Amino acid sequence: MANMQENGAGLLFAPGLISGLRGLRGLSWQGLVDRVANQDQLANERLAFVLMMVQLSGCTTCQADSYKAMRGCAVCSLQTLKRFRGSDQSLIDKFEESEVEINQYLQEVRNDSK
Repeated sequence: MANMQENGAGLLFAPGLISGLRGLRGLSWQGLVDRVANQDQLANERLAFVLMMVQLSGCTTCQADSYKAMRGCAVCSLQTLKRFRGSDQSLIDKFEESEVEINQYLQEVRNDSK
C-alpha cells in the first residue's frame, strides 16, 4: 500500500497543488489561481487560498487511513472543485471570506504580541 506522501497527501491542503487547480473552472477562477500560485508561501492571499481549500475539502476531518486520504490531497482537491455546485464567483467569495479570516487572525496575533 502506498504511503500518504506518495499520494500527495499531507495533513492539510498543500500549497504546491494550487497551480494544478487552474484549469478546473472558468476565467475568473483561473485568474485567482494565477494570482496566488506563485506568491510567497506566507503571503496572505496564498494562505487564504489554502484555508479555503481546507474548508471546502474537509481536510480537518480527514483521517490518515481513510479512502480519501489514501487517494491523496491532489485527487481530493480536484474532485472537490469538480463537484462544487456554486459558480466561480461563489468560489471567489469564499476565497475573499478566507482572506478576511486570515487578516483578522494575523491582526489578533500582532495585537497579542505587543
